[in-house]
Amino acid sequence: MGNPKRLEVLLLLTQTEWSVGELAIKVELSQSALSQHLGKLRAERLVVTRRDRQTVYYSCVSRDVHQILSALEELNGVSRSQAESRVAR
Repeated sequence: MGNPKRLEVLLLLTQTEWSVGELAIKVELSQSALSQHLGKLRAERLVVTRRDRQTVYYSCVSRDVHQILSALEELNGVSRSQAESRVAR
């Protein structure tokens, strides 16, 4: 979680499932850079994948991740809805 973009990606993946292409546009990263972040998240078992033909979709359903994000909210004094609205921009 040491990288702000990786945290942003993880936050988005807790909300819904994303393809790499969609997510790259949303977080303003190249698909290559995003794939590196997703690889690290996958290696730590923080995200799961689903393949539909040629497209790989990522999501996060880990309770641990949701607890971590809630703890970060408390530490930062920012609610998840506020953080999500920042990410949505």
